[in-house]
Amino acid sequence: MKYRIEFDSIGKIKVPGDKYWGASTERSNKHFNIGDFLVRPLVIQSIAIIKKAAAIVNTKNKDLDSKLSKHIIKAAEEVINGKLNEHFPLKVWQTGSGTQTNMNVNEVIANRAIKMMGGKLGSKNPIHPNDHVNKSQSTNDVFPTAMHIAIALKTKEKLLPSLKLLEKELFKKSKEFKNIVKVGRTHLQDATPLTLGQEFSGYHAQLKKCIARIEHALKEIYYLAQGGTAVGTGLNTRKNFDKKIIKEISKITKLPFKIATNKFAALAAHDEIVNFSGALNTTAVCLMKIANDIRFLGSGPRAGYGEIILPANEPGSSIMPGKVNPTQSEAVTMVCVKVIGNHNGITMAGSHGHFELNVFKPLIIHNILQSIEIMSDSSKTFSMFCVKGIKADKKRIKYLLDNSLMLVTALAPEIGYDKAAQIAKTAHKNGTTLKHEVIKAGLIKDKDYDRIMNPIKMTKPK
Repeated sequence: MKYRIEFDSIGKIKVPGDKYWGASTERSNKHFNIGDFLVRPLVIQSIAIIKKAAAIVNTKNKDLDSKLSKHIIKAAEEVINGKLNEHFPLKVWQTGSGTQTNMNVNEVIANRAIKMMGGKLGSKNPIHPNDHVNKSQSTNDVFPTAMHIAIALKTKEKLLPSLKLLEKELFKKSKEFKNIVKVGRTHLQDATPLTLGQEFSGYHAQLKKCIARIEHALKEIYYLAQGGTAVGTGLNTRKNFDKKIIKEISKITKLPFKIATNKFAALAAHDEIVNFSGALNTTAVCLMKIANDIRFLGSGPRAGYGEIILPANEPGSSIMPGKVNPTQSEAVTMVCVKVIGNHNGITMAGSHGHFELNVFKPLIIHNILQSIEIMSDSSKTFSMFCVKGIKADKKRIKYLLDNSLMLVTALAPEIGYDKAAQIAKTAHKNGTTLKHEVIKAGLIKDKDYDRIMNPIKMTKPK
């Protein structure tokens, strides 16, 4: 491999000759070779969006030569479009401000622009990564701004559509199953009847509220730290630079970004992201409940609950022929555990904002983008390959309902709680039906039993 020699404030260093990154990136590559998680491309692209917007504003302010700006913008657009991904080698576990990643983007854009202009890689001439690409910026406002941009883009483009797809399928099932009366369960024990549609309506309502929570939390994510520079004061920027750059970012992303109400808070804390992660955490709790219920309701086919039939997507066992497992539910529940774990990490990281800067930024954005990504994907597959294809086993549902002793609850207003309890216990002991025992005891006449014990009437108030 051929190398070139680059210089920075530390001294000289060898950089791969065919790469657009520079000295800062190379030093980080050497000193922070930790794990195998690279900084996510979306974070890189979000930083490049800021670089493009800054170049536009700096040119309009006559702080940047238009010729240089033109090539910076072109290079930034290549980064945004994912054309230069091979030039971003840095790992997540680096400086807590994300400085090396910001410099990685500065260097790549500068060197790519230099090459477009026929210059020499690593020369910093005529475009300097700090003086030109990073002009009017600091890592301390660039990285948190990029975090918010990345979260907003991924949420709007992927997370919300996936969750809404699942919500739609759950709503369809609540209508499809609205007339199927089944036994209810509380404490994992038989309870009074409800319809399968009512059960699924609960799942739908849960998820719908979670979507609303995410949409509400997203409103805070639209506020950006850009323009605060090092500590929130806006040093080395012009007046109204923040307004102008955020306007450009909004144009590029087509999202309603705004200036942070207080840039000191925006740099020193990430409460908005912790809150957003909390909404994801609640959604994970919701999806865990739904996926587990569906898994249990589909258990069997002969020794479980077996009230619903799950789609058979693939063979379930390497040793047991014919076995079909609730694999989509299992995948969702694993994702939920990971999202909950990620939230714990984000919570701890968010609590470590010391003075004017939180230095857990790479961890925070890595965790939350992972949560968004896997929750989006799992919700989509769960919707398409499980919920959509669920069928009700009406025969099994009727059998369990007919043999449920908790139907006795409907008798309580007629014969009293204590007598009803005794009837249920006697029927269970003798292996008989409620009807047999209550008529035998002379508490209800045969002609009145079916009127009182109509399961469909038990699914709503009188």
